[in-house]
Amino acid sequence: MKMNRIASLFLFLLSTTLLISCGNADDDVSLNLNTGGDLGLGKPVDNCLDFGENELLLSIQDQFTTLPGKVSIFFRVSDEFGNPVAGLNASQFTVYEQGRNDDCFNTISASESQARISPNSQIFRNHTLLVLDLSNSVLSSSLPELKSASTSFINNVMPEMANESFQMAVYWFDGEDVLHELHPLTSNRSLLIDAIDSITTDISQDPSTDLYGAVLKSTDIAEDLLDDAAQSQIIGAASVVLFTDGTDQASRYSESSALEAVEEADSNISFFTIGLGAEIDSDVLEEIGKTFSVFAGNKEELEVTFNQLSQKVSERANSFYLFEYCSPKRDGSGENNLVIRVLNNGLSGAVQTKFDATGFTAGCE
Repeated sequence: MKMNRIASLFLFLLSTTLLISCGNADDDVSLNLNTGGDLGLGKPVDNCLDFGENELLLSIQDQFTTLPGKVSIFFRVSDEFGNPVAGLNASQFTVYEQGRNDDCFNTISASESQARISPNSQIFRNHTLLVLDLSNSVLSSSLPELKSASTSFINNVMPEMANESFQMAVYWFDGEDVLHELHPLTSNRSLLIDAIDSITTDISQDPSTDLYGAVLKSTDIAEDLLDDAAQSQIIGAASVVLFTDGTDQASRYSESSALEAVEEADSNISFFTIGLGAEIDSDVLEEIGKTFSVFAGNKEELEVTFNQLSQKVSERANSFYLFEYCSPKRDGSGENNLVIRVLNNGLSGAVQTKFDATGFTAGCE
């Protein structure tokens, strides 16, 4: 990363109106669903295209072909700082193919190839774990604000129409050695909101705060979700979003064990933290929320803070794309090279891969 770009990012962070910490901001290498580098299963583009340096990174997570001639590429898009790039459409992508008789790559017509961004629910699941501190200090002083902020978070992150690609569960903790499940994973945001509405001031039987235990247990849950997805041959990503208004008081688990769990967690898991008030340890919360952390000075700022974090969580979930097109290659052409390039707000990036056209014929739709 160039020094002037680092400086620009630093100045941008200083200009935000809320006290925000991007802590140990993640980069595309640490958050890839594959560990093969920035480009995932892809590789750098052949020099014959002369695209120059990538300003956007396309990290290929999976790819497959479907007869009679469809090529499908599943990838994540991020900028050079690791920030997710969401909301792209098919018209922003250009496809290039290189067959056995081509010195370089030929542009494939987007209209003739019927290029499109397709729903990815069959191959991808994004799990969000909303983990709420319901210790005595929250229940006695800021529960209405927390419920309102959590409801806004759910509305912002979860699609209005249920989509199996996006699932959320809500958990809460107090001083017990338990991470309580308020609502299991679901794609129905109304059920999640009803669960938040059901929280009452007498929900907890232990006024202490087992913050580190909550970190350890939610990390384990996220790991298990990714393992389950892999067993079902589905690509999984997870986000742990943890809210607290204080520090660990139970002392059941050590700070070092919690931070170690976060640091060593599966690279497919993102960690976000929200801190409220003056009694939090912002340094610890920044380390737990290694992807993004944000702080509210008082309960009146809580909903705005949750909304800001929800944008980060939503952007990450929506930066995964299933791009599909109908290739003009036909059976007998063998293995062909493929490049996908994206343009967005004056920035560009590209990735190269290959596909086998065995069996390809006309009739792709």
